[in-house]
Amino acid sequence: MLLVPLADLVLFVHIVVIIFNLFGLIVIPLGAWRRWTFVRIFWWRALHLVSLGIVALQALFGRACFLTLWQDALMHPLGEVERDQPLIQRWVMTLIFWHLPLWTFTTLYVLLWIYLVILWWKVPPRGPWSGSALSNR
Repeated sequence: MLLVPLADLVLFVHIVVIIFNLFGLIVIPLGAWRRWTFVRIFWWRALHLVSLGIVALQALFGRACFLTLWQDALMHPLGEVERDQPLIQRWVMTLIFWHLPLWTFTTLYVLLWIYLVILWWKVPPRGPWSGSALSNR
């Protein structure tokens, strides 16, 4: 069935988005301290801010991540029972989907987004208008 590979693809995209968001949260302050120029690239920082902003907004509106909803819809069409998953996929699913109340995630995502806004101010990106996006400050 075509739906299962699509569900796996959505899971892969979800993992990439999570890694991208976590990477940025860690590397922006570290890169500012170490004077890594790539942490000031405007388009990368803007994409990171928007990506985590979407996550926070979905949580504020009480909605599950649209990637989670797509994956669920593809994994369980017409109420099918869950298929046997390979060990690594079960492990990844356990890491990504925690069984906690929604307000926990909402609080976490909003606080992380506020942290990113503070980082935008403390470690400002070089704008596309500044000549060189990779020049040191």
